[in-house]
Amino acid sequence: MSNRRVHKTRLFDEFARIGKAVAAGNRLEMLDILAQAPRTVDALAELSGSSVANASRNLQVLRAARLVETVKRGTFVEYRIASPDVVDLCRMIRQLAAARLAEVEDARRAYFGARASMDAVAGEELFDRIRAGEVTVVDVRPAEEHAAGHLPGALSIPLAELRKNLPALSKKTPIVAYCRGPYCVLAVQAVELLRKQGFEAVRLEDGIHEWRSRGFAVERAREEVTT
Repeated sequence: MSNRRVHKTRLFDEFARIGKAVAAGNRLEMLDILAQAPRTVDALAELSGSSVANASRNLQVLRAARLVETVKRGTFVEYRIASPDVVDLCRMIRQLAAARLAEVEDARRAYFGARASMDAVAGEELFDRIRAGEVTVVDVRPAEEHAAGHLPGALSIPLAELRKNLPALSKKTPIVAYCRGPYCVLAVQAVELLRKQGFEAVRLEDGIHEWRSRGFAVERAREEVTT
């Protein structure tokens, strides 16, 4: 084998390291969670339905492929996405799978159940309505995810706290709820609750990363605005 062939094989083997790292559904789910906000191993294990040991092993695989990195927070170590490119990769994987695999839609419908056909608002339409002050945007993700990045002007009302915060919402203004993206049910559950209580509510299928990919601004808790 020529030296050139050896080097080319090595080159593509290095590319394949990324594919191997994301070639497990639970690791893709962990990346999806970390794309919202940094997490400790314990928090990530709870959110992904894994044991701490399994979460730790999967994070080491992702870290070895340079897809996640760590940062020390006092006595805790948090994992976070290593680059926005990682988020883009995960989104492209989901989009390609949805376009090529009928099983994705079957699994989505099974996951969402009767809610699968619930009304969703397109990002462009919502952007226009936000600027016109025509809707109240509610972020129903956990507060730390809202702090890490959210749609401009969105209220942070985690799903678990939505019912007790209903008196603070006006029934005169339509509500748009959003969460982590097209495969998250938090906003669907929020819309169900809001409608039962007499609010006009719809869900935004996009999460903040889909929103950003459209070229729209994202706010952070420190009032930083990124595009």
